[in-house]
Amino acid sequence: MDTAVSVGCVSGNELGLFLRTRREAVTPADAGLPAGPRRRTPGLRRAELATLAGVSVEYVIRLEQGRDRHPSAGVLSALADALRMTPSQRVHLHNLAKGADPGFSCMGGAGPNRVVRPAVQTILDQLEPAPAAVVNRLGEVLACTDGYRLLMGPTGQLDEGLPASFPRYLFTDPRARVVYPDWEVKADKAVASLKQGPFRSDPQVAALIGELTLLGGEEFAGRLARIPGLPDTNGVARMSHPEAGPLRLAYERLDLSADDDQHVLVNLPADPATAAALDRLTGRRPGGLRAVSG
Repeated sequence: MDTAVSVGCVSGNELGLFLRTRREAVTPADAGLPAGPRRRTPGLRRAELATLAGVSVEYVIRLEQGRDRHPSAGVLSALADALRMTPSQRVHLHNLAKGADPGFSCMGGAGPNRVVRPAVQTILDQLEPAPAAVVNRLGEVLACTDGYRLLMGPTGQLDEGLPASFPRYLFTDPRARVVYPDWEVKADKAVASLKQGPFRSDPQVAALIGELTLLGGEEFAGRLARIPGLPDTNGVARMSHPEAGPLRLAYERLDLSADDDQHVLVNLPADPATAAALDRLTGRRPGGLRAVSG
């Protein structure tokens, strides 16, 4: 059996998975409801979600179990309102509903874009000495600043040159678990990013998922089955750098035009100690990179 096809069959109910995990993430207080005694389930009960969205409990169950994969736009909006979804989560929800149609792909048959436009490269150059990179939907680093090379090079992430696959590094290189003390969290977010939208209809993503399922085993396959897809947009990541020591990096994902199918990932020091360590690593004067405050 073709690997990419077999992997796509791991779990065909991405819509139900996403709705369930969002329901479990919203507390009664978030939704303006009393918590009540003896709650055995995290987040909202199905009956509470049904009431808030104006649908039946049976319909919520059918959606979560994958027995109904074609809710109307009105029902999707009501569910999104009830679950306090962000704009990106709402877009993802609607894409999942569309993706239930066989053969649907928001990218059509287009392959991953590995060409960085000159204007984007110029913007990237202006971000020096910050560690920043242009990344596509496969998690491939296509271009980067010198600061990024100096930060990531010693970790092994750029051993094979560019483009460099971060998901492949994370799940197949033993050094990744040393470099990222919070490897489990990093792995969760990497899988969630790969699963954006109707990812099973994207042959390039499906092929990468097939490869990582074979090479990463249950660590990858288990996450593929249980983690809903959403991009990792910002946060703070810890690194145990082989040369610079412990680092805390605040990262931001800046999406480019849909035609580019790429984003710019910028890393900044999250505290003064990291700022000083990055200055030493890049050979810059002290204060070349200021810590993110607030």
